[in-house]
Amino acid sequence: MLIVEEVDALVLRGARIIDPAEGVDRRGDIAVDRGVLVVEPPAGAVELDASAWIVCPGLLDIHVHLREPGQSHKETIETGTGAATAGGFTFVACMPNTNPPLDDPATLAFVLREARRVGHCAVGPVAAITRGRHGRELCDFAALRDAGAVAFSDDGTGVEDDAVMLDAFRTASELDVLLIQHCEYRSLSAGGVMHLGEVSRRLSVPGLDPRSEEAMIERDIDLCRRTGGRYHVAHISTALAVDLVRRARAEGLPVTAEVCTHHLMLTHEACGDLDPNTKMHPPLRTQEDVDACRRGLLDGTIDCVVSDHAPHTVEEKSAGFLAAPPGIVGLETALGVTAAAMIDTGLADWASVLRWFTCGPAGVLKRPVPRLSPGLPADLTMIHPTCRWTVEPQHFVSLGRNTPFGGWTLPSKAIGTLRGRVFRRLAETGGENPSLR
Repeated sequence: MLIVEEVDALVLRGARIIDPAEGVDRRGDIAVDRGVLVVEPPAGAVELDASAWIVCPGLLDIHVHLREPGQSHKETIETGTGAATAGGFTFVACMPNTNPPLDDPATLAFVLREARRVGHCAVGPVAAITRGRHGRELCDFAALRDAGAVAFSDDGTGVEDDAVMLDAFRTASELDVLLIQHCEYRSLSAGGVMHLGEVSRRLSVPGLDPRSEEAMIERDIDLCRRTGGRYHVAHISTALAVDLVRRARAEGLPVTAEVCTHHLMLTHEACGDLDPNTKMHPPLRTQEDVDACRRGLLDGTIDCVVSDHAPHTVEEKSAGFLAAPPGIVGLETALGVTAAAMIDTGLADWASVLRWFTCGPAGVLKRPVPRLSPGLPADLTMIHPTCRWTVEPQHFVSLGRNTPFGGWTLPSKAIGTLRGRVFRRLAETGGENPSLR
C-alpha cells in the first residue's frame, strides 16, 4: 500500500547524494521548499534522517505496460503508476498495445488525462507506428507528437514490411521523433514460446529462434543508415543483437538500446520447470547472452535498463507454459534485480546503475536529464541500498502477480519518491518506514 503525504518544506539529512548527470557522489543534505530544491531549508522544515539512504534524481522506466484503455482487469493507470512509485520511478513511458491501441490523439488524450487525475508519477505515452498496430499504414506521427507522444512503437509486434518501416524512418527523420522497435520477424519466431536451444529441446517445447530478433535489427540499422531516423532497440536480448548495436553506434548512427532487468539476471535454465512466470517475449536466453547484455551496459552500447512491466491476470498465467501469455511485472523489483545483477556481482557501482535509470533513458527520449540542482523542481528517489527484502507478489501495488522473482531476497529497495510537495512511500519497507509525522 502506498502512503501519500504532502509537505511544504523538507530536509533529508546526511544522505548519500548521487547525481549521475553532475558526477556527484557525496554525503550531504537535500533541502526542498514548496516543491523546489534549495540550498538552505526554511525555518520549520520537516527533517528526516537519510543517513542510511541514497538520494538521487527520480528514476525513469521507458518501457511499461499500463494496460489502459481496455485491459483494466490486468492493470490500471492508477495501479501501474503506483507500482512505479513503489519501485522508485517518477516517470514511465507506457506502450501502445492497449485496446484500442494508442494510434490516435483522442486515445493519447485519455491516457494523459487519467495520468493527471489518478497517476502517482509522470506518464509519457508511446504512440503506435502503424494504425491498429497492424504493420500496414503509418499513423499520423505529427498529430500524435503534438498530442503528447514521446516516441513511436508497435510494441508487441515488429513492423515487418520493409516499405512501411522505410516510410516510418523517413517520417521520423523529418519530425525528429524516436522509433522504438519490437525486433521480431514472426516467420522466424512462429510457434516459439521460449529460447530455441538446449533447454527447449530437452523439454520438447517449441523454441523461438534468436535470429528473429537479430535479423530485424540488421534491417532496421540499414534503414537508419539510409534515412538518419532515430532508432531504439526495445528489450535487447542476444549477444549478436548487442554487437549489432555496438557496431552501429561506432559508425555514428543514431541508434540506442535498452535491456530488461530479467535479461540481466536469468537464463533459459529458469524455464526448466515450465513455470509460466518465466515465459516472456523476447524469451530468457543463454548465459552468453546475459553476459553480453551486461557488457553492453558497461561499455555504453546499451543506454538504459527497463522493466517491460507486463501484468497479466492469475487466470491467464495459470493456463500453463504453452498457452499463458508472455510477460512479467517488473516495476517493483527492477531496482533490486539490477543491483543484484550488476552491483552484487562487482560489475558496477551505484552511480552507474542510477545513470542507467536516469541519464540513459532521458537521453533516449531527449527529455531533460534529471538533476539535483538548486532551483529545479523536486523530483527525487530515495533508496535503501542495503535493505534486503523478500519479494512477496501478493503485496505488490500492481494488480499483476506474474513474476519469476517471487520468494527471492533482493539486496536493495526504493524507500520513496518526492515530486514537488508530494512524498510517496510504501507502508512497509523492510524495516525502513520513513514518515513525515
